[in-house]
Amino acid sequence: MGSLKQVRLTVLGSGTSVGVPTLGCQCRVCQSDDPRDKRLRPSVHIECDGFSILIDTAPDLRQQALRAGIRRIDAILYTHAHADHILGLDDVRPFNYHQKGPIPIYATAETVEVIRRCFAYIFDQAESESSRPKLEVHLIDERPFTVGPLTFQPIPLWHGRGRSHGFRFGRVAYLTDHSEIPAESKQLLHGLDVLFLDALRKRPHPTHSTLEQALRIVEELRPKRAYLTHICHELGHEETERELPQNVRLAYDGLQLIVPMAEGDHE
Repeated sequence: MGSLKQVRLTVLGSGTSVGVPTLGCQCRVCQSDDPRDKRLRPSVHIECDGFSILIDTAPDLRQQALRAGIRRIDAILYTHAHADHILGLDDVRPFNYHQKGPIPIYATAETVEVIRRCFAYIFDQAESESSRPKLEVHLIDERPFTVGPLTFQPIPLWHGRGRSHGFRFGRVAYLTDHSEIPAESKQLLHGLDVLFLDALRKRPHPTHSTLEQALRIVEELRPKRAYLTHICHELGHEETERELPQNVRLAYDGLQLIVPMAEGDHE
């Protein structure tokens, strides 16, 4: 089995693209006093052997990093290039300063193309009087890749007519922003201790999974534990959890999981 690692996963944001509370909304969930109903844009932080990894840079990254006490970022993985997953990228500048070097980012060519277009100033070779993020770009495809102590298996997903990627590392998989999981991707998701899934709401949506669809995936893949994320203001935390199987919970901002991980797991 090799030596046993421990991975700490922190949910930085569990909300949909506009967050919860939603601007201008007076619904019951947006006015809720339950802190689990306060949802920033979707992202998670992974720590293992002192190595610090982000999945996505949400627009709320500064607030998320302060709240979670993140002191360094050793790498960033991107699921796809929608605004709620990339627009916090500029907030890595202080980490560049303190770490005195570039931060590696891992993304598909399509995602990197959008990031380059949205953040053209980052990649401009001309001298600048102001600071800008310093990045080291690594292109990924569907093959496993290693970041620090962990090996990540990209999981191709359908996001409406577009594509996104989840990531499996050891016996944990983080999937967000998916309307469908292809059959070949499901083959990469067996034997999990922890599975994160998109579950936007109960009503159908063209680019996201519903609560019912997510529960069907859990029944099919049978992880030990499942957490639902990318949640909109139509799902109140406490009342929704009462409807769920015991091994399925709603993710919430600040949720932390400690997952043992033997070297060689799914490498």
